[in-house]
Amino acid sequence: MTCAPKLIAYAIPGIPLIKADDDIIAIIIDRAAAAGIELRAGDTLVISSKIVSKSRGRVVALDGIKPSVEAETVAGETGKDPRLVELILRQSRRVSRKRLGVLVTEHHLGMVSANAGVDQSNIEMGDDMALLLPIDPDGAASDFRASIRRRLGIDLAIIISDTHGRPFRVGNVGVAIGAAGLPAVKDLRGKRDLYGRVLEVTQVAYADLVASAAHLLCGEADEGLPAVLLRGLDLEAPHGRAADLNRAAEHDLYR
Repeated sequence: MTCAPKLIAYAIPGIPLIKADDDIIAIIIDRAAAAGIELRAGDTLVISSKIVSKSRGRVVALDGIKPSVEAETVAGETGKDPRLVELILRQSRRVSRKRLGVLVTEHHLGMVSANAGVDQSNIEMGDDMALLLPIDPDGAASDFRASIRRRLGIDLAIIISDTHGRPFRVGNVGVAIGAAGLPAVKDLRGKRDLYGRVLEVTQVAYADLVASAAHLLCGEADEGLPAVLLRGLDLEAPHGRAADLNRAAEHDLYR
């Protein structure tokens, strides 16, 4: 290698609190321009799932939720609000694990995570409201990519990110729940390492790595930075979807 690889990341400042039906791509383009950040072909834009959900009306009032018998039972086991549990169960294919303070489920999108991604942080009246994940985050990423192409005439990669915990590690990391215009998984099987040994099982969760890199800037508390632009990523491998990152049940030893 004759030159040092580099990755540049910009958190786009000044994005306002997002409401239903807001055009978040127009807002991001405007705020980036105001900050002197140029969107270029080949860049990657990482957008928090939270503002995607808000713009698509995924905020739910808990006072309109009637818990089922199952939700009441699970709420008793976990110590959670039965109305919140009802929302979680509606978003889930199955419950993976539950105990006091913990409810891990498999979302209809195929991800296994705490509370099916149902969140109450950083939304107005958070104790009485809840935010659901976007219905089709891969589709939303494709829509956003097409919107930027129409407006600016350039192709960017798009990731819609969320945060997940990990069963055997402490703390949350950024993950991709929607992706377009970049490889979600890089399959290195058949390639050789530095010593010529053929790689037999190595697959890289590329979109998740990109999402985590962006989360170093956007954070999860009161930073107010839900969009990050990254420059210098390798987007050449075949493009995929975030759904490609979900491990098939027959390959999951812990289910």
